[in-house]
Amino acid sequence: MSASTKLSNSTKALCFLATNRTEPQSSATISRHTGINASKLRRLLSDLAGIGVVTTSKGAAGGYLLARNPADIHLQEIYCAVEDRKAFHLDVAALAFGETGEGTAINRYFLDLFAEIQVDIEEKMRRLTLASILASTTQDPPPVNQPNS
Repeated sequence: MSASTKLSNSTKALCFLATNRTEPQSSATISRHTGINASKLRRLLSDLAGIGVVTTSKGAAGGYLLARNPADIHLQEIYCAVEDRKAFHLDVAALAFGETGEGTAINRYFLDLFAEIQVDIEEKMRRLTLASILASTTQDPPPVNQPNS
């Protein structure tokens, strides 16, 4: 699964959970409503459970619940939980193989540029919450202070 797909799929699943907070949702139910493959969904939700964004319960009535208020879940923490590499990746070792001079300087230039862009991206993601994403993408976002019980 590509990096951007992991982030967008995780956000879709969390938005679904945010609008269905009264009872645990199975991966099959989330998959049906979001179009995300159930096995990929379980891996993503496991990563998100690892950072306390979702809780899981087993059994016939088990599933996934949003563990925190949507206003307290930042896109950047979702990104960090599910991504295994940066948004911009440059394999400088492969590009630099056999290169000297200008080729190496250009690689360093792009490494610095991508590092700067990565910081900008993560700063913007820190300002975005699940609640703000829901407000931008739905007609009726869930109440911000609704408890999970």
